Amino acid sequence: MIKSMTGYGKGEAASPRGVFSVEIRSVNHRYGEPTVRMPRQFLALENELKRQISTLLKRGKIDVTVLWEEVSGVEAVPQINNQLAKGYFDAFSHLSRELGLTVEVPLNLVLAQKGVMRDVSTTIEESEFQPQLTQAVAAAMAAIDAMRTREGETLAADLLARREQIAQWVNQISERTPLMVLEYKQKLMLRLEQLLGDTELDPARLAQEVALLADRCDITEELVRLSSHFAQFDEALRLKEPVGRKLDFLMQEMNREVNTIGSKANDAIIAALVIQIKAEMEKMREQVQNVE
Repeated sequence: MIKSMTGYGKGEAASPRGVFSVEIRSVNHRYGEPTVRMPRQFLALENELKRQISTLLKRGKIDVTVLWEEVSGVEAVPQINNQLAKGYFDAFSHLSRELGLTVEVPLNLVLAQKGVMRDVSTTIEESEFQPQLTQAVAAAMAAIDAMRTREGETLAADLLARREQIAQWVNQISERTPLMVLEYKQKLMLRLEQLLGDTELDPARLAQEVALLADRCDITEELVRLSSHFAQFDEALRLKEPVGRKLDFLMQEMNREVNTIGSKANDAIIAALVIQIKAEMEKMREQVQNVE
């Protein structure tokens, strides 16, 4: 069963330090590279997260948002980078002497510099939290996969119904083709009788003209190929693997055959059917763009 490229899923997983919340959104797109937004302290896990998502979501514009909420009450023990603090102190002291100042460098000025003081609680060891992140991503993937599957079932039903309607119109074209040649023969005979009056018609010449028209308007090959494309289309709808590109290719091939039928058939009824078929195929093509 085909899947839609449109979906949404959310998953959560908790650890003693906090809770991961993962949201995955996808819309139709030619390729399937995930875009991830996550806290900086977990960026080392980004590639593994993308690999995990790519095992299931093959196509679509995939946006992943990872949120991290730390458990309240975790002790924030200050940690001082002594080497960095000494570097700032020496730099400020040197500047003070250069300017001829006698004021000592205040401690709070040194501590206020970026990187000198930080909380131990903000220090993250990524590998420690990977199982929880993986769990949250898996839950979000299950949710979005279920939604994409439901959407895919709706798409498949719609595409099949439209394809069956097109097949009915194609059958009408097939039934119309021999009648078109017969009507042409009758019109040709009537016109020649009007032009020639009492002069006797040449049956051989008349048969030759009718045969030439029948050959120019022969759409047997196009009808056979359309039938083959229909069968492949129905088979693809039943496959469990991503078939969006295959369906798109089949739509192009079906459209090409219908265009050829329209150009060959010199008949108003067939031309009207071709217009209906092309309009319905355009609707199918728009739907196929949403198939993974």
